[in-house]
Amino acid sequence: MSVRVRRIYEPPEPDDGLRVLVDRLWPRGIAKEAARIDEWPKGLTPSTELRTWYHGGGAYEEFRRRYEAELDVPEAAELLDGLRKAAREGPVTLLTASKTPGESHARVLQDLLTG
Repeated sequence: MSVRVRRIYEPPEPDDGLRVLVDRLWPRGIAKEAARIDEWPKGLTPSTELRTWYHGGGAYEEFRRRYEAELDVPEAAELLDGLRKAAREGPVTLLTASKTPGESHARVLQDLLTG
């Protein structure tokens, strides 16, 4: 199973497979055509409240715990299962505008999909 996290600002690569934007807001400065997004499941993104809390100085481990709790709701769980199925069928690239993708919601999703 291949799931990787990349910044949306990096150019698409042939081995990206299914390109999934995992941010709630469209990233600044990127044209939709150039992004080559296959899916944009907003139901998998952190809530506005959680995102605001984290960007206001919240700790990553607490963010992760709260975000995983948000992913337990039926809509998010169904979307996550769909991505798991897609990852079993081929590569999936989770795209984010985060400057630190290794400490972002995209990393949490990657861990949940591959773990």
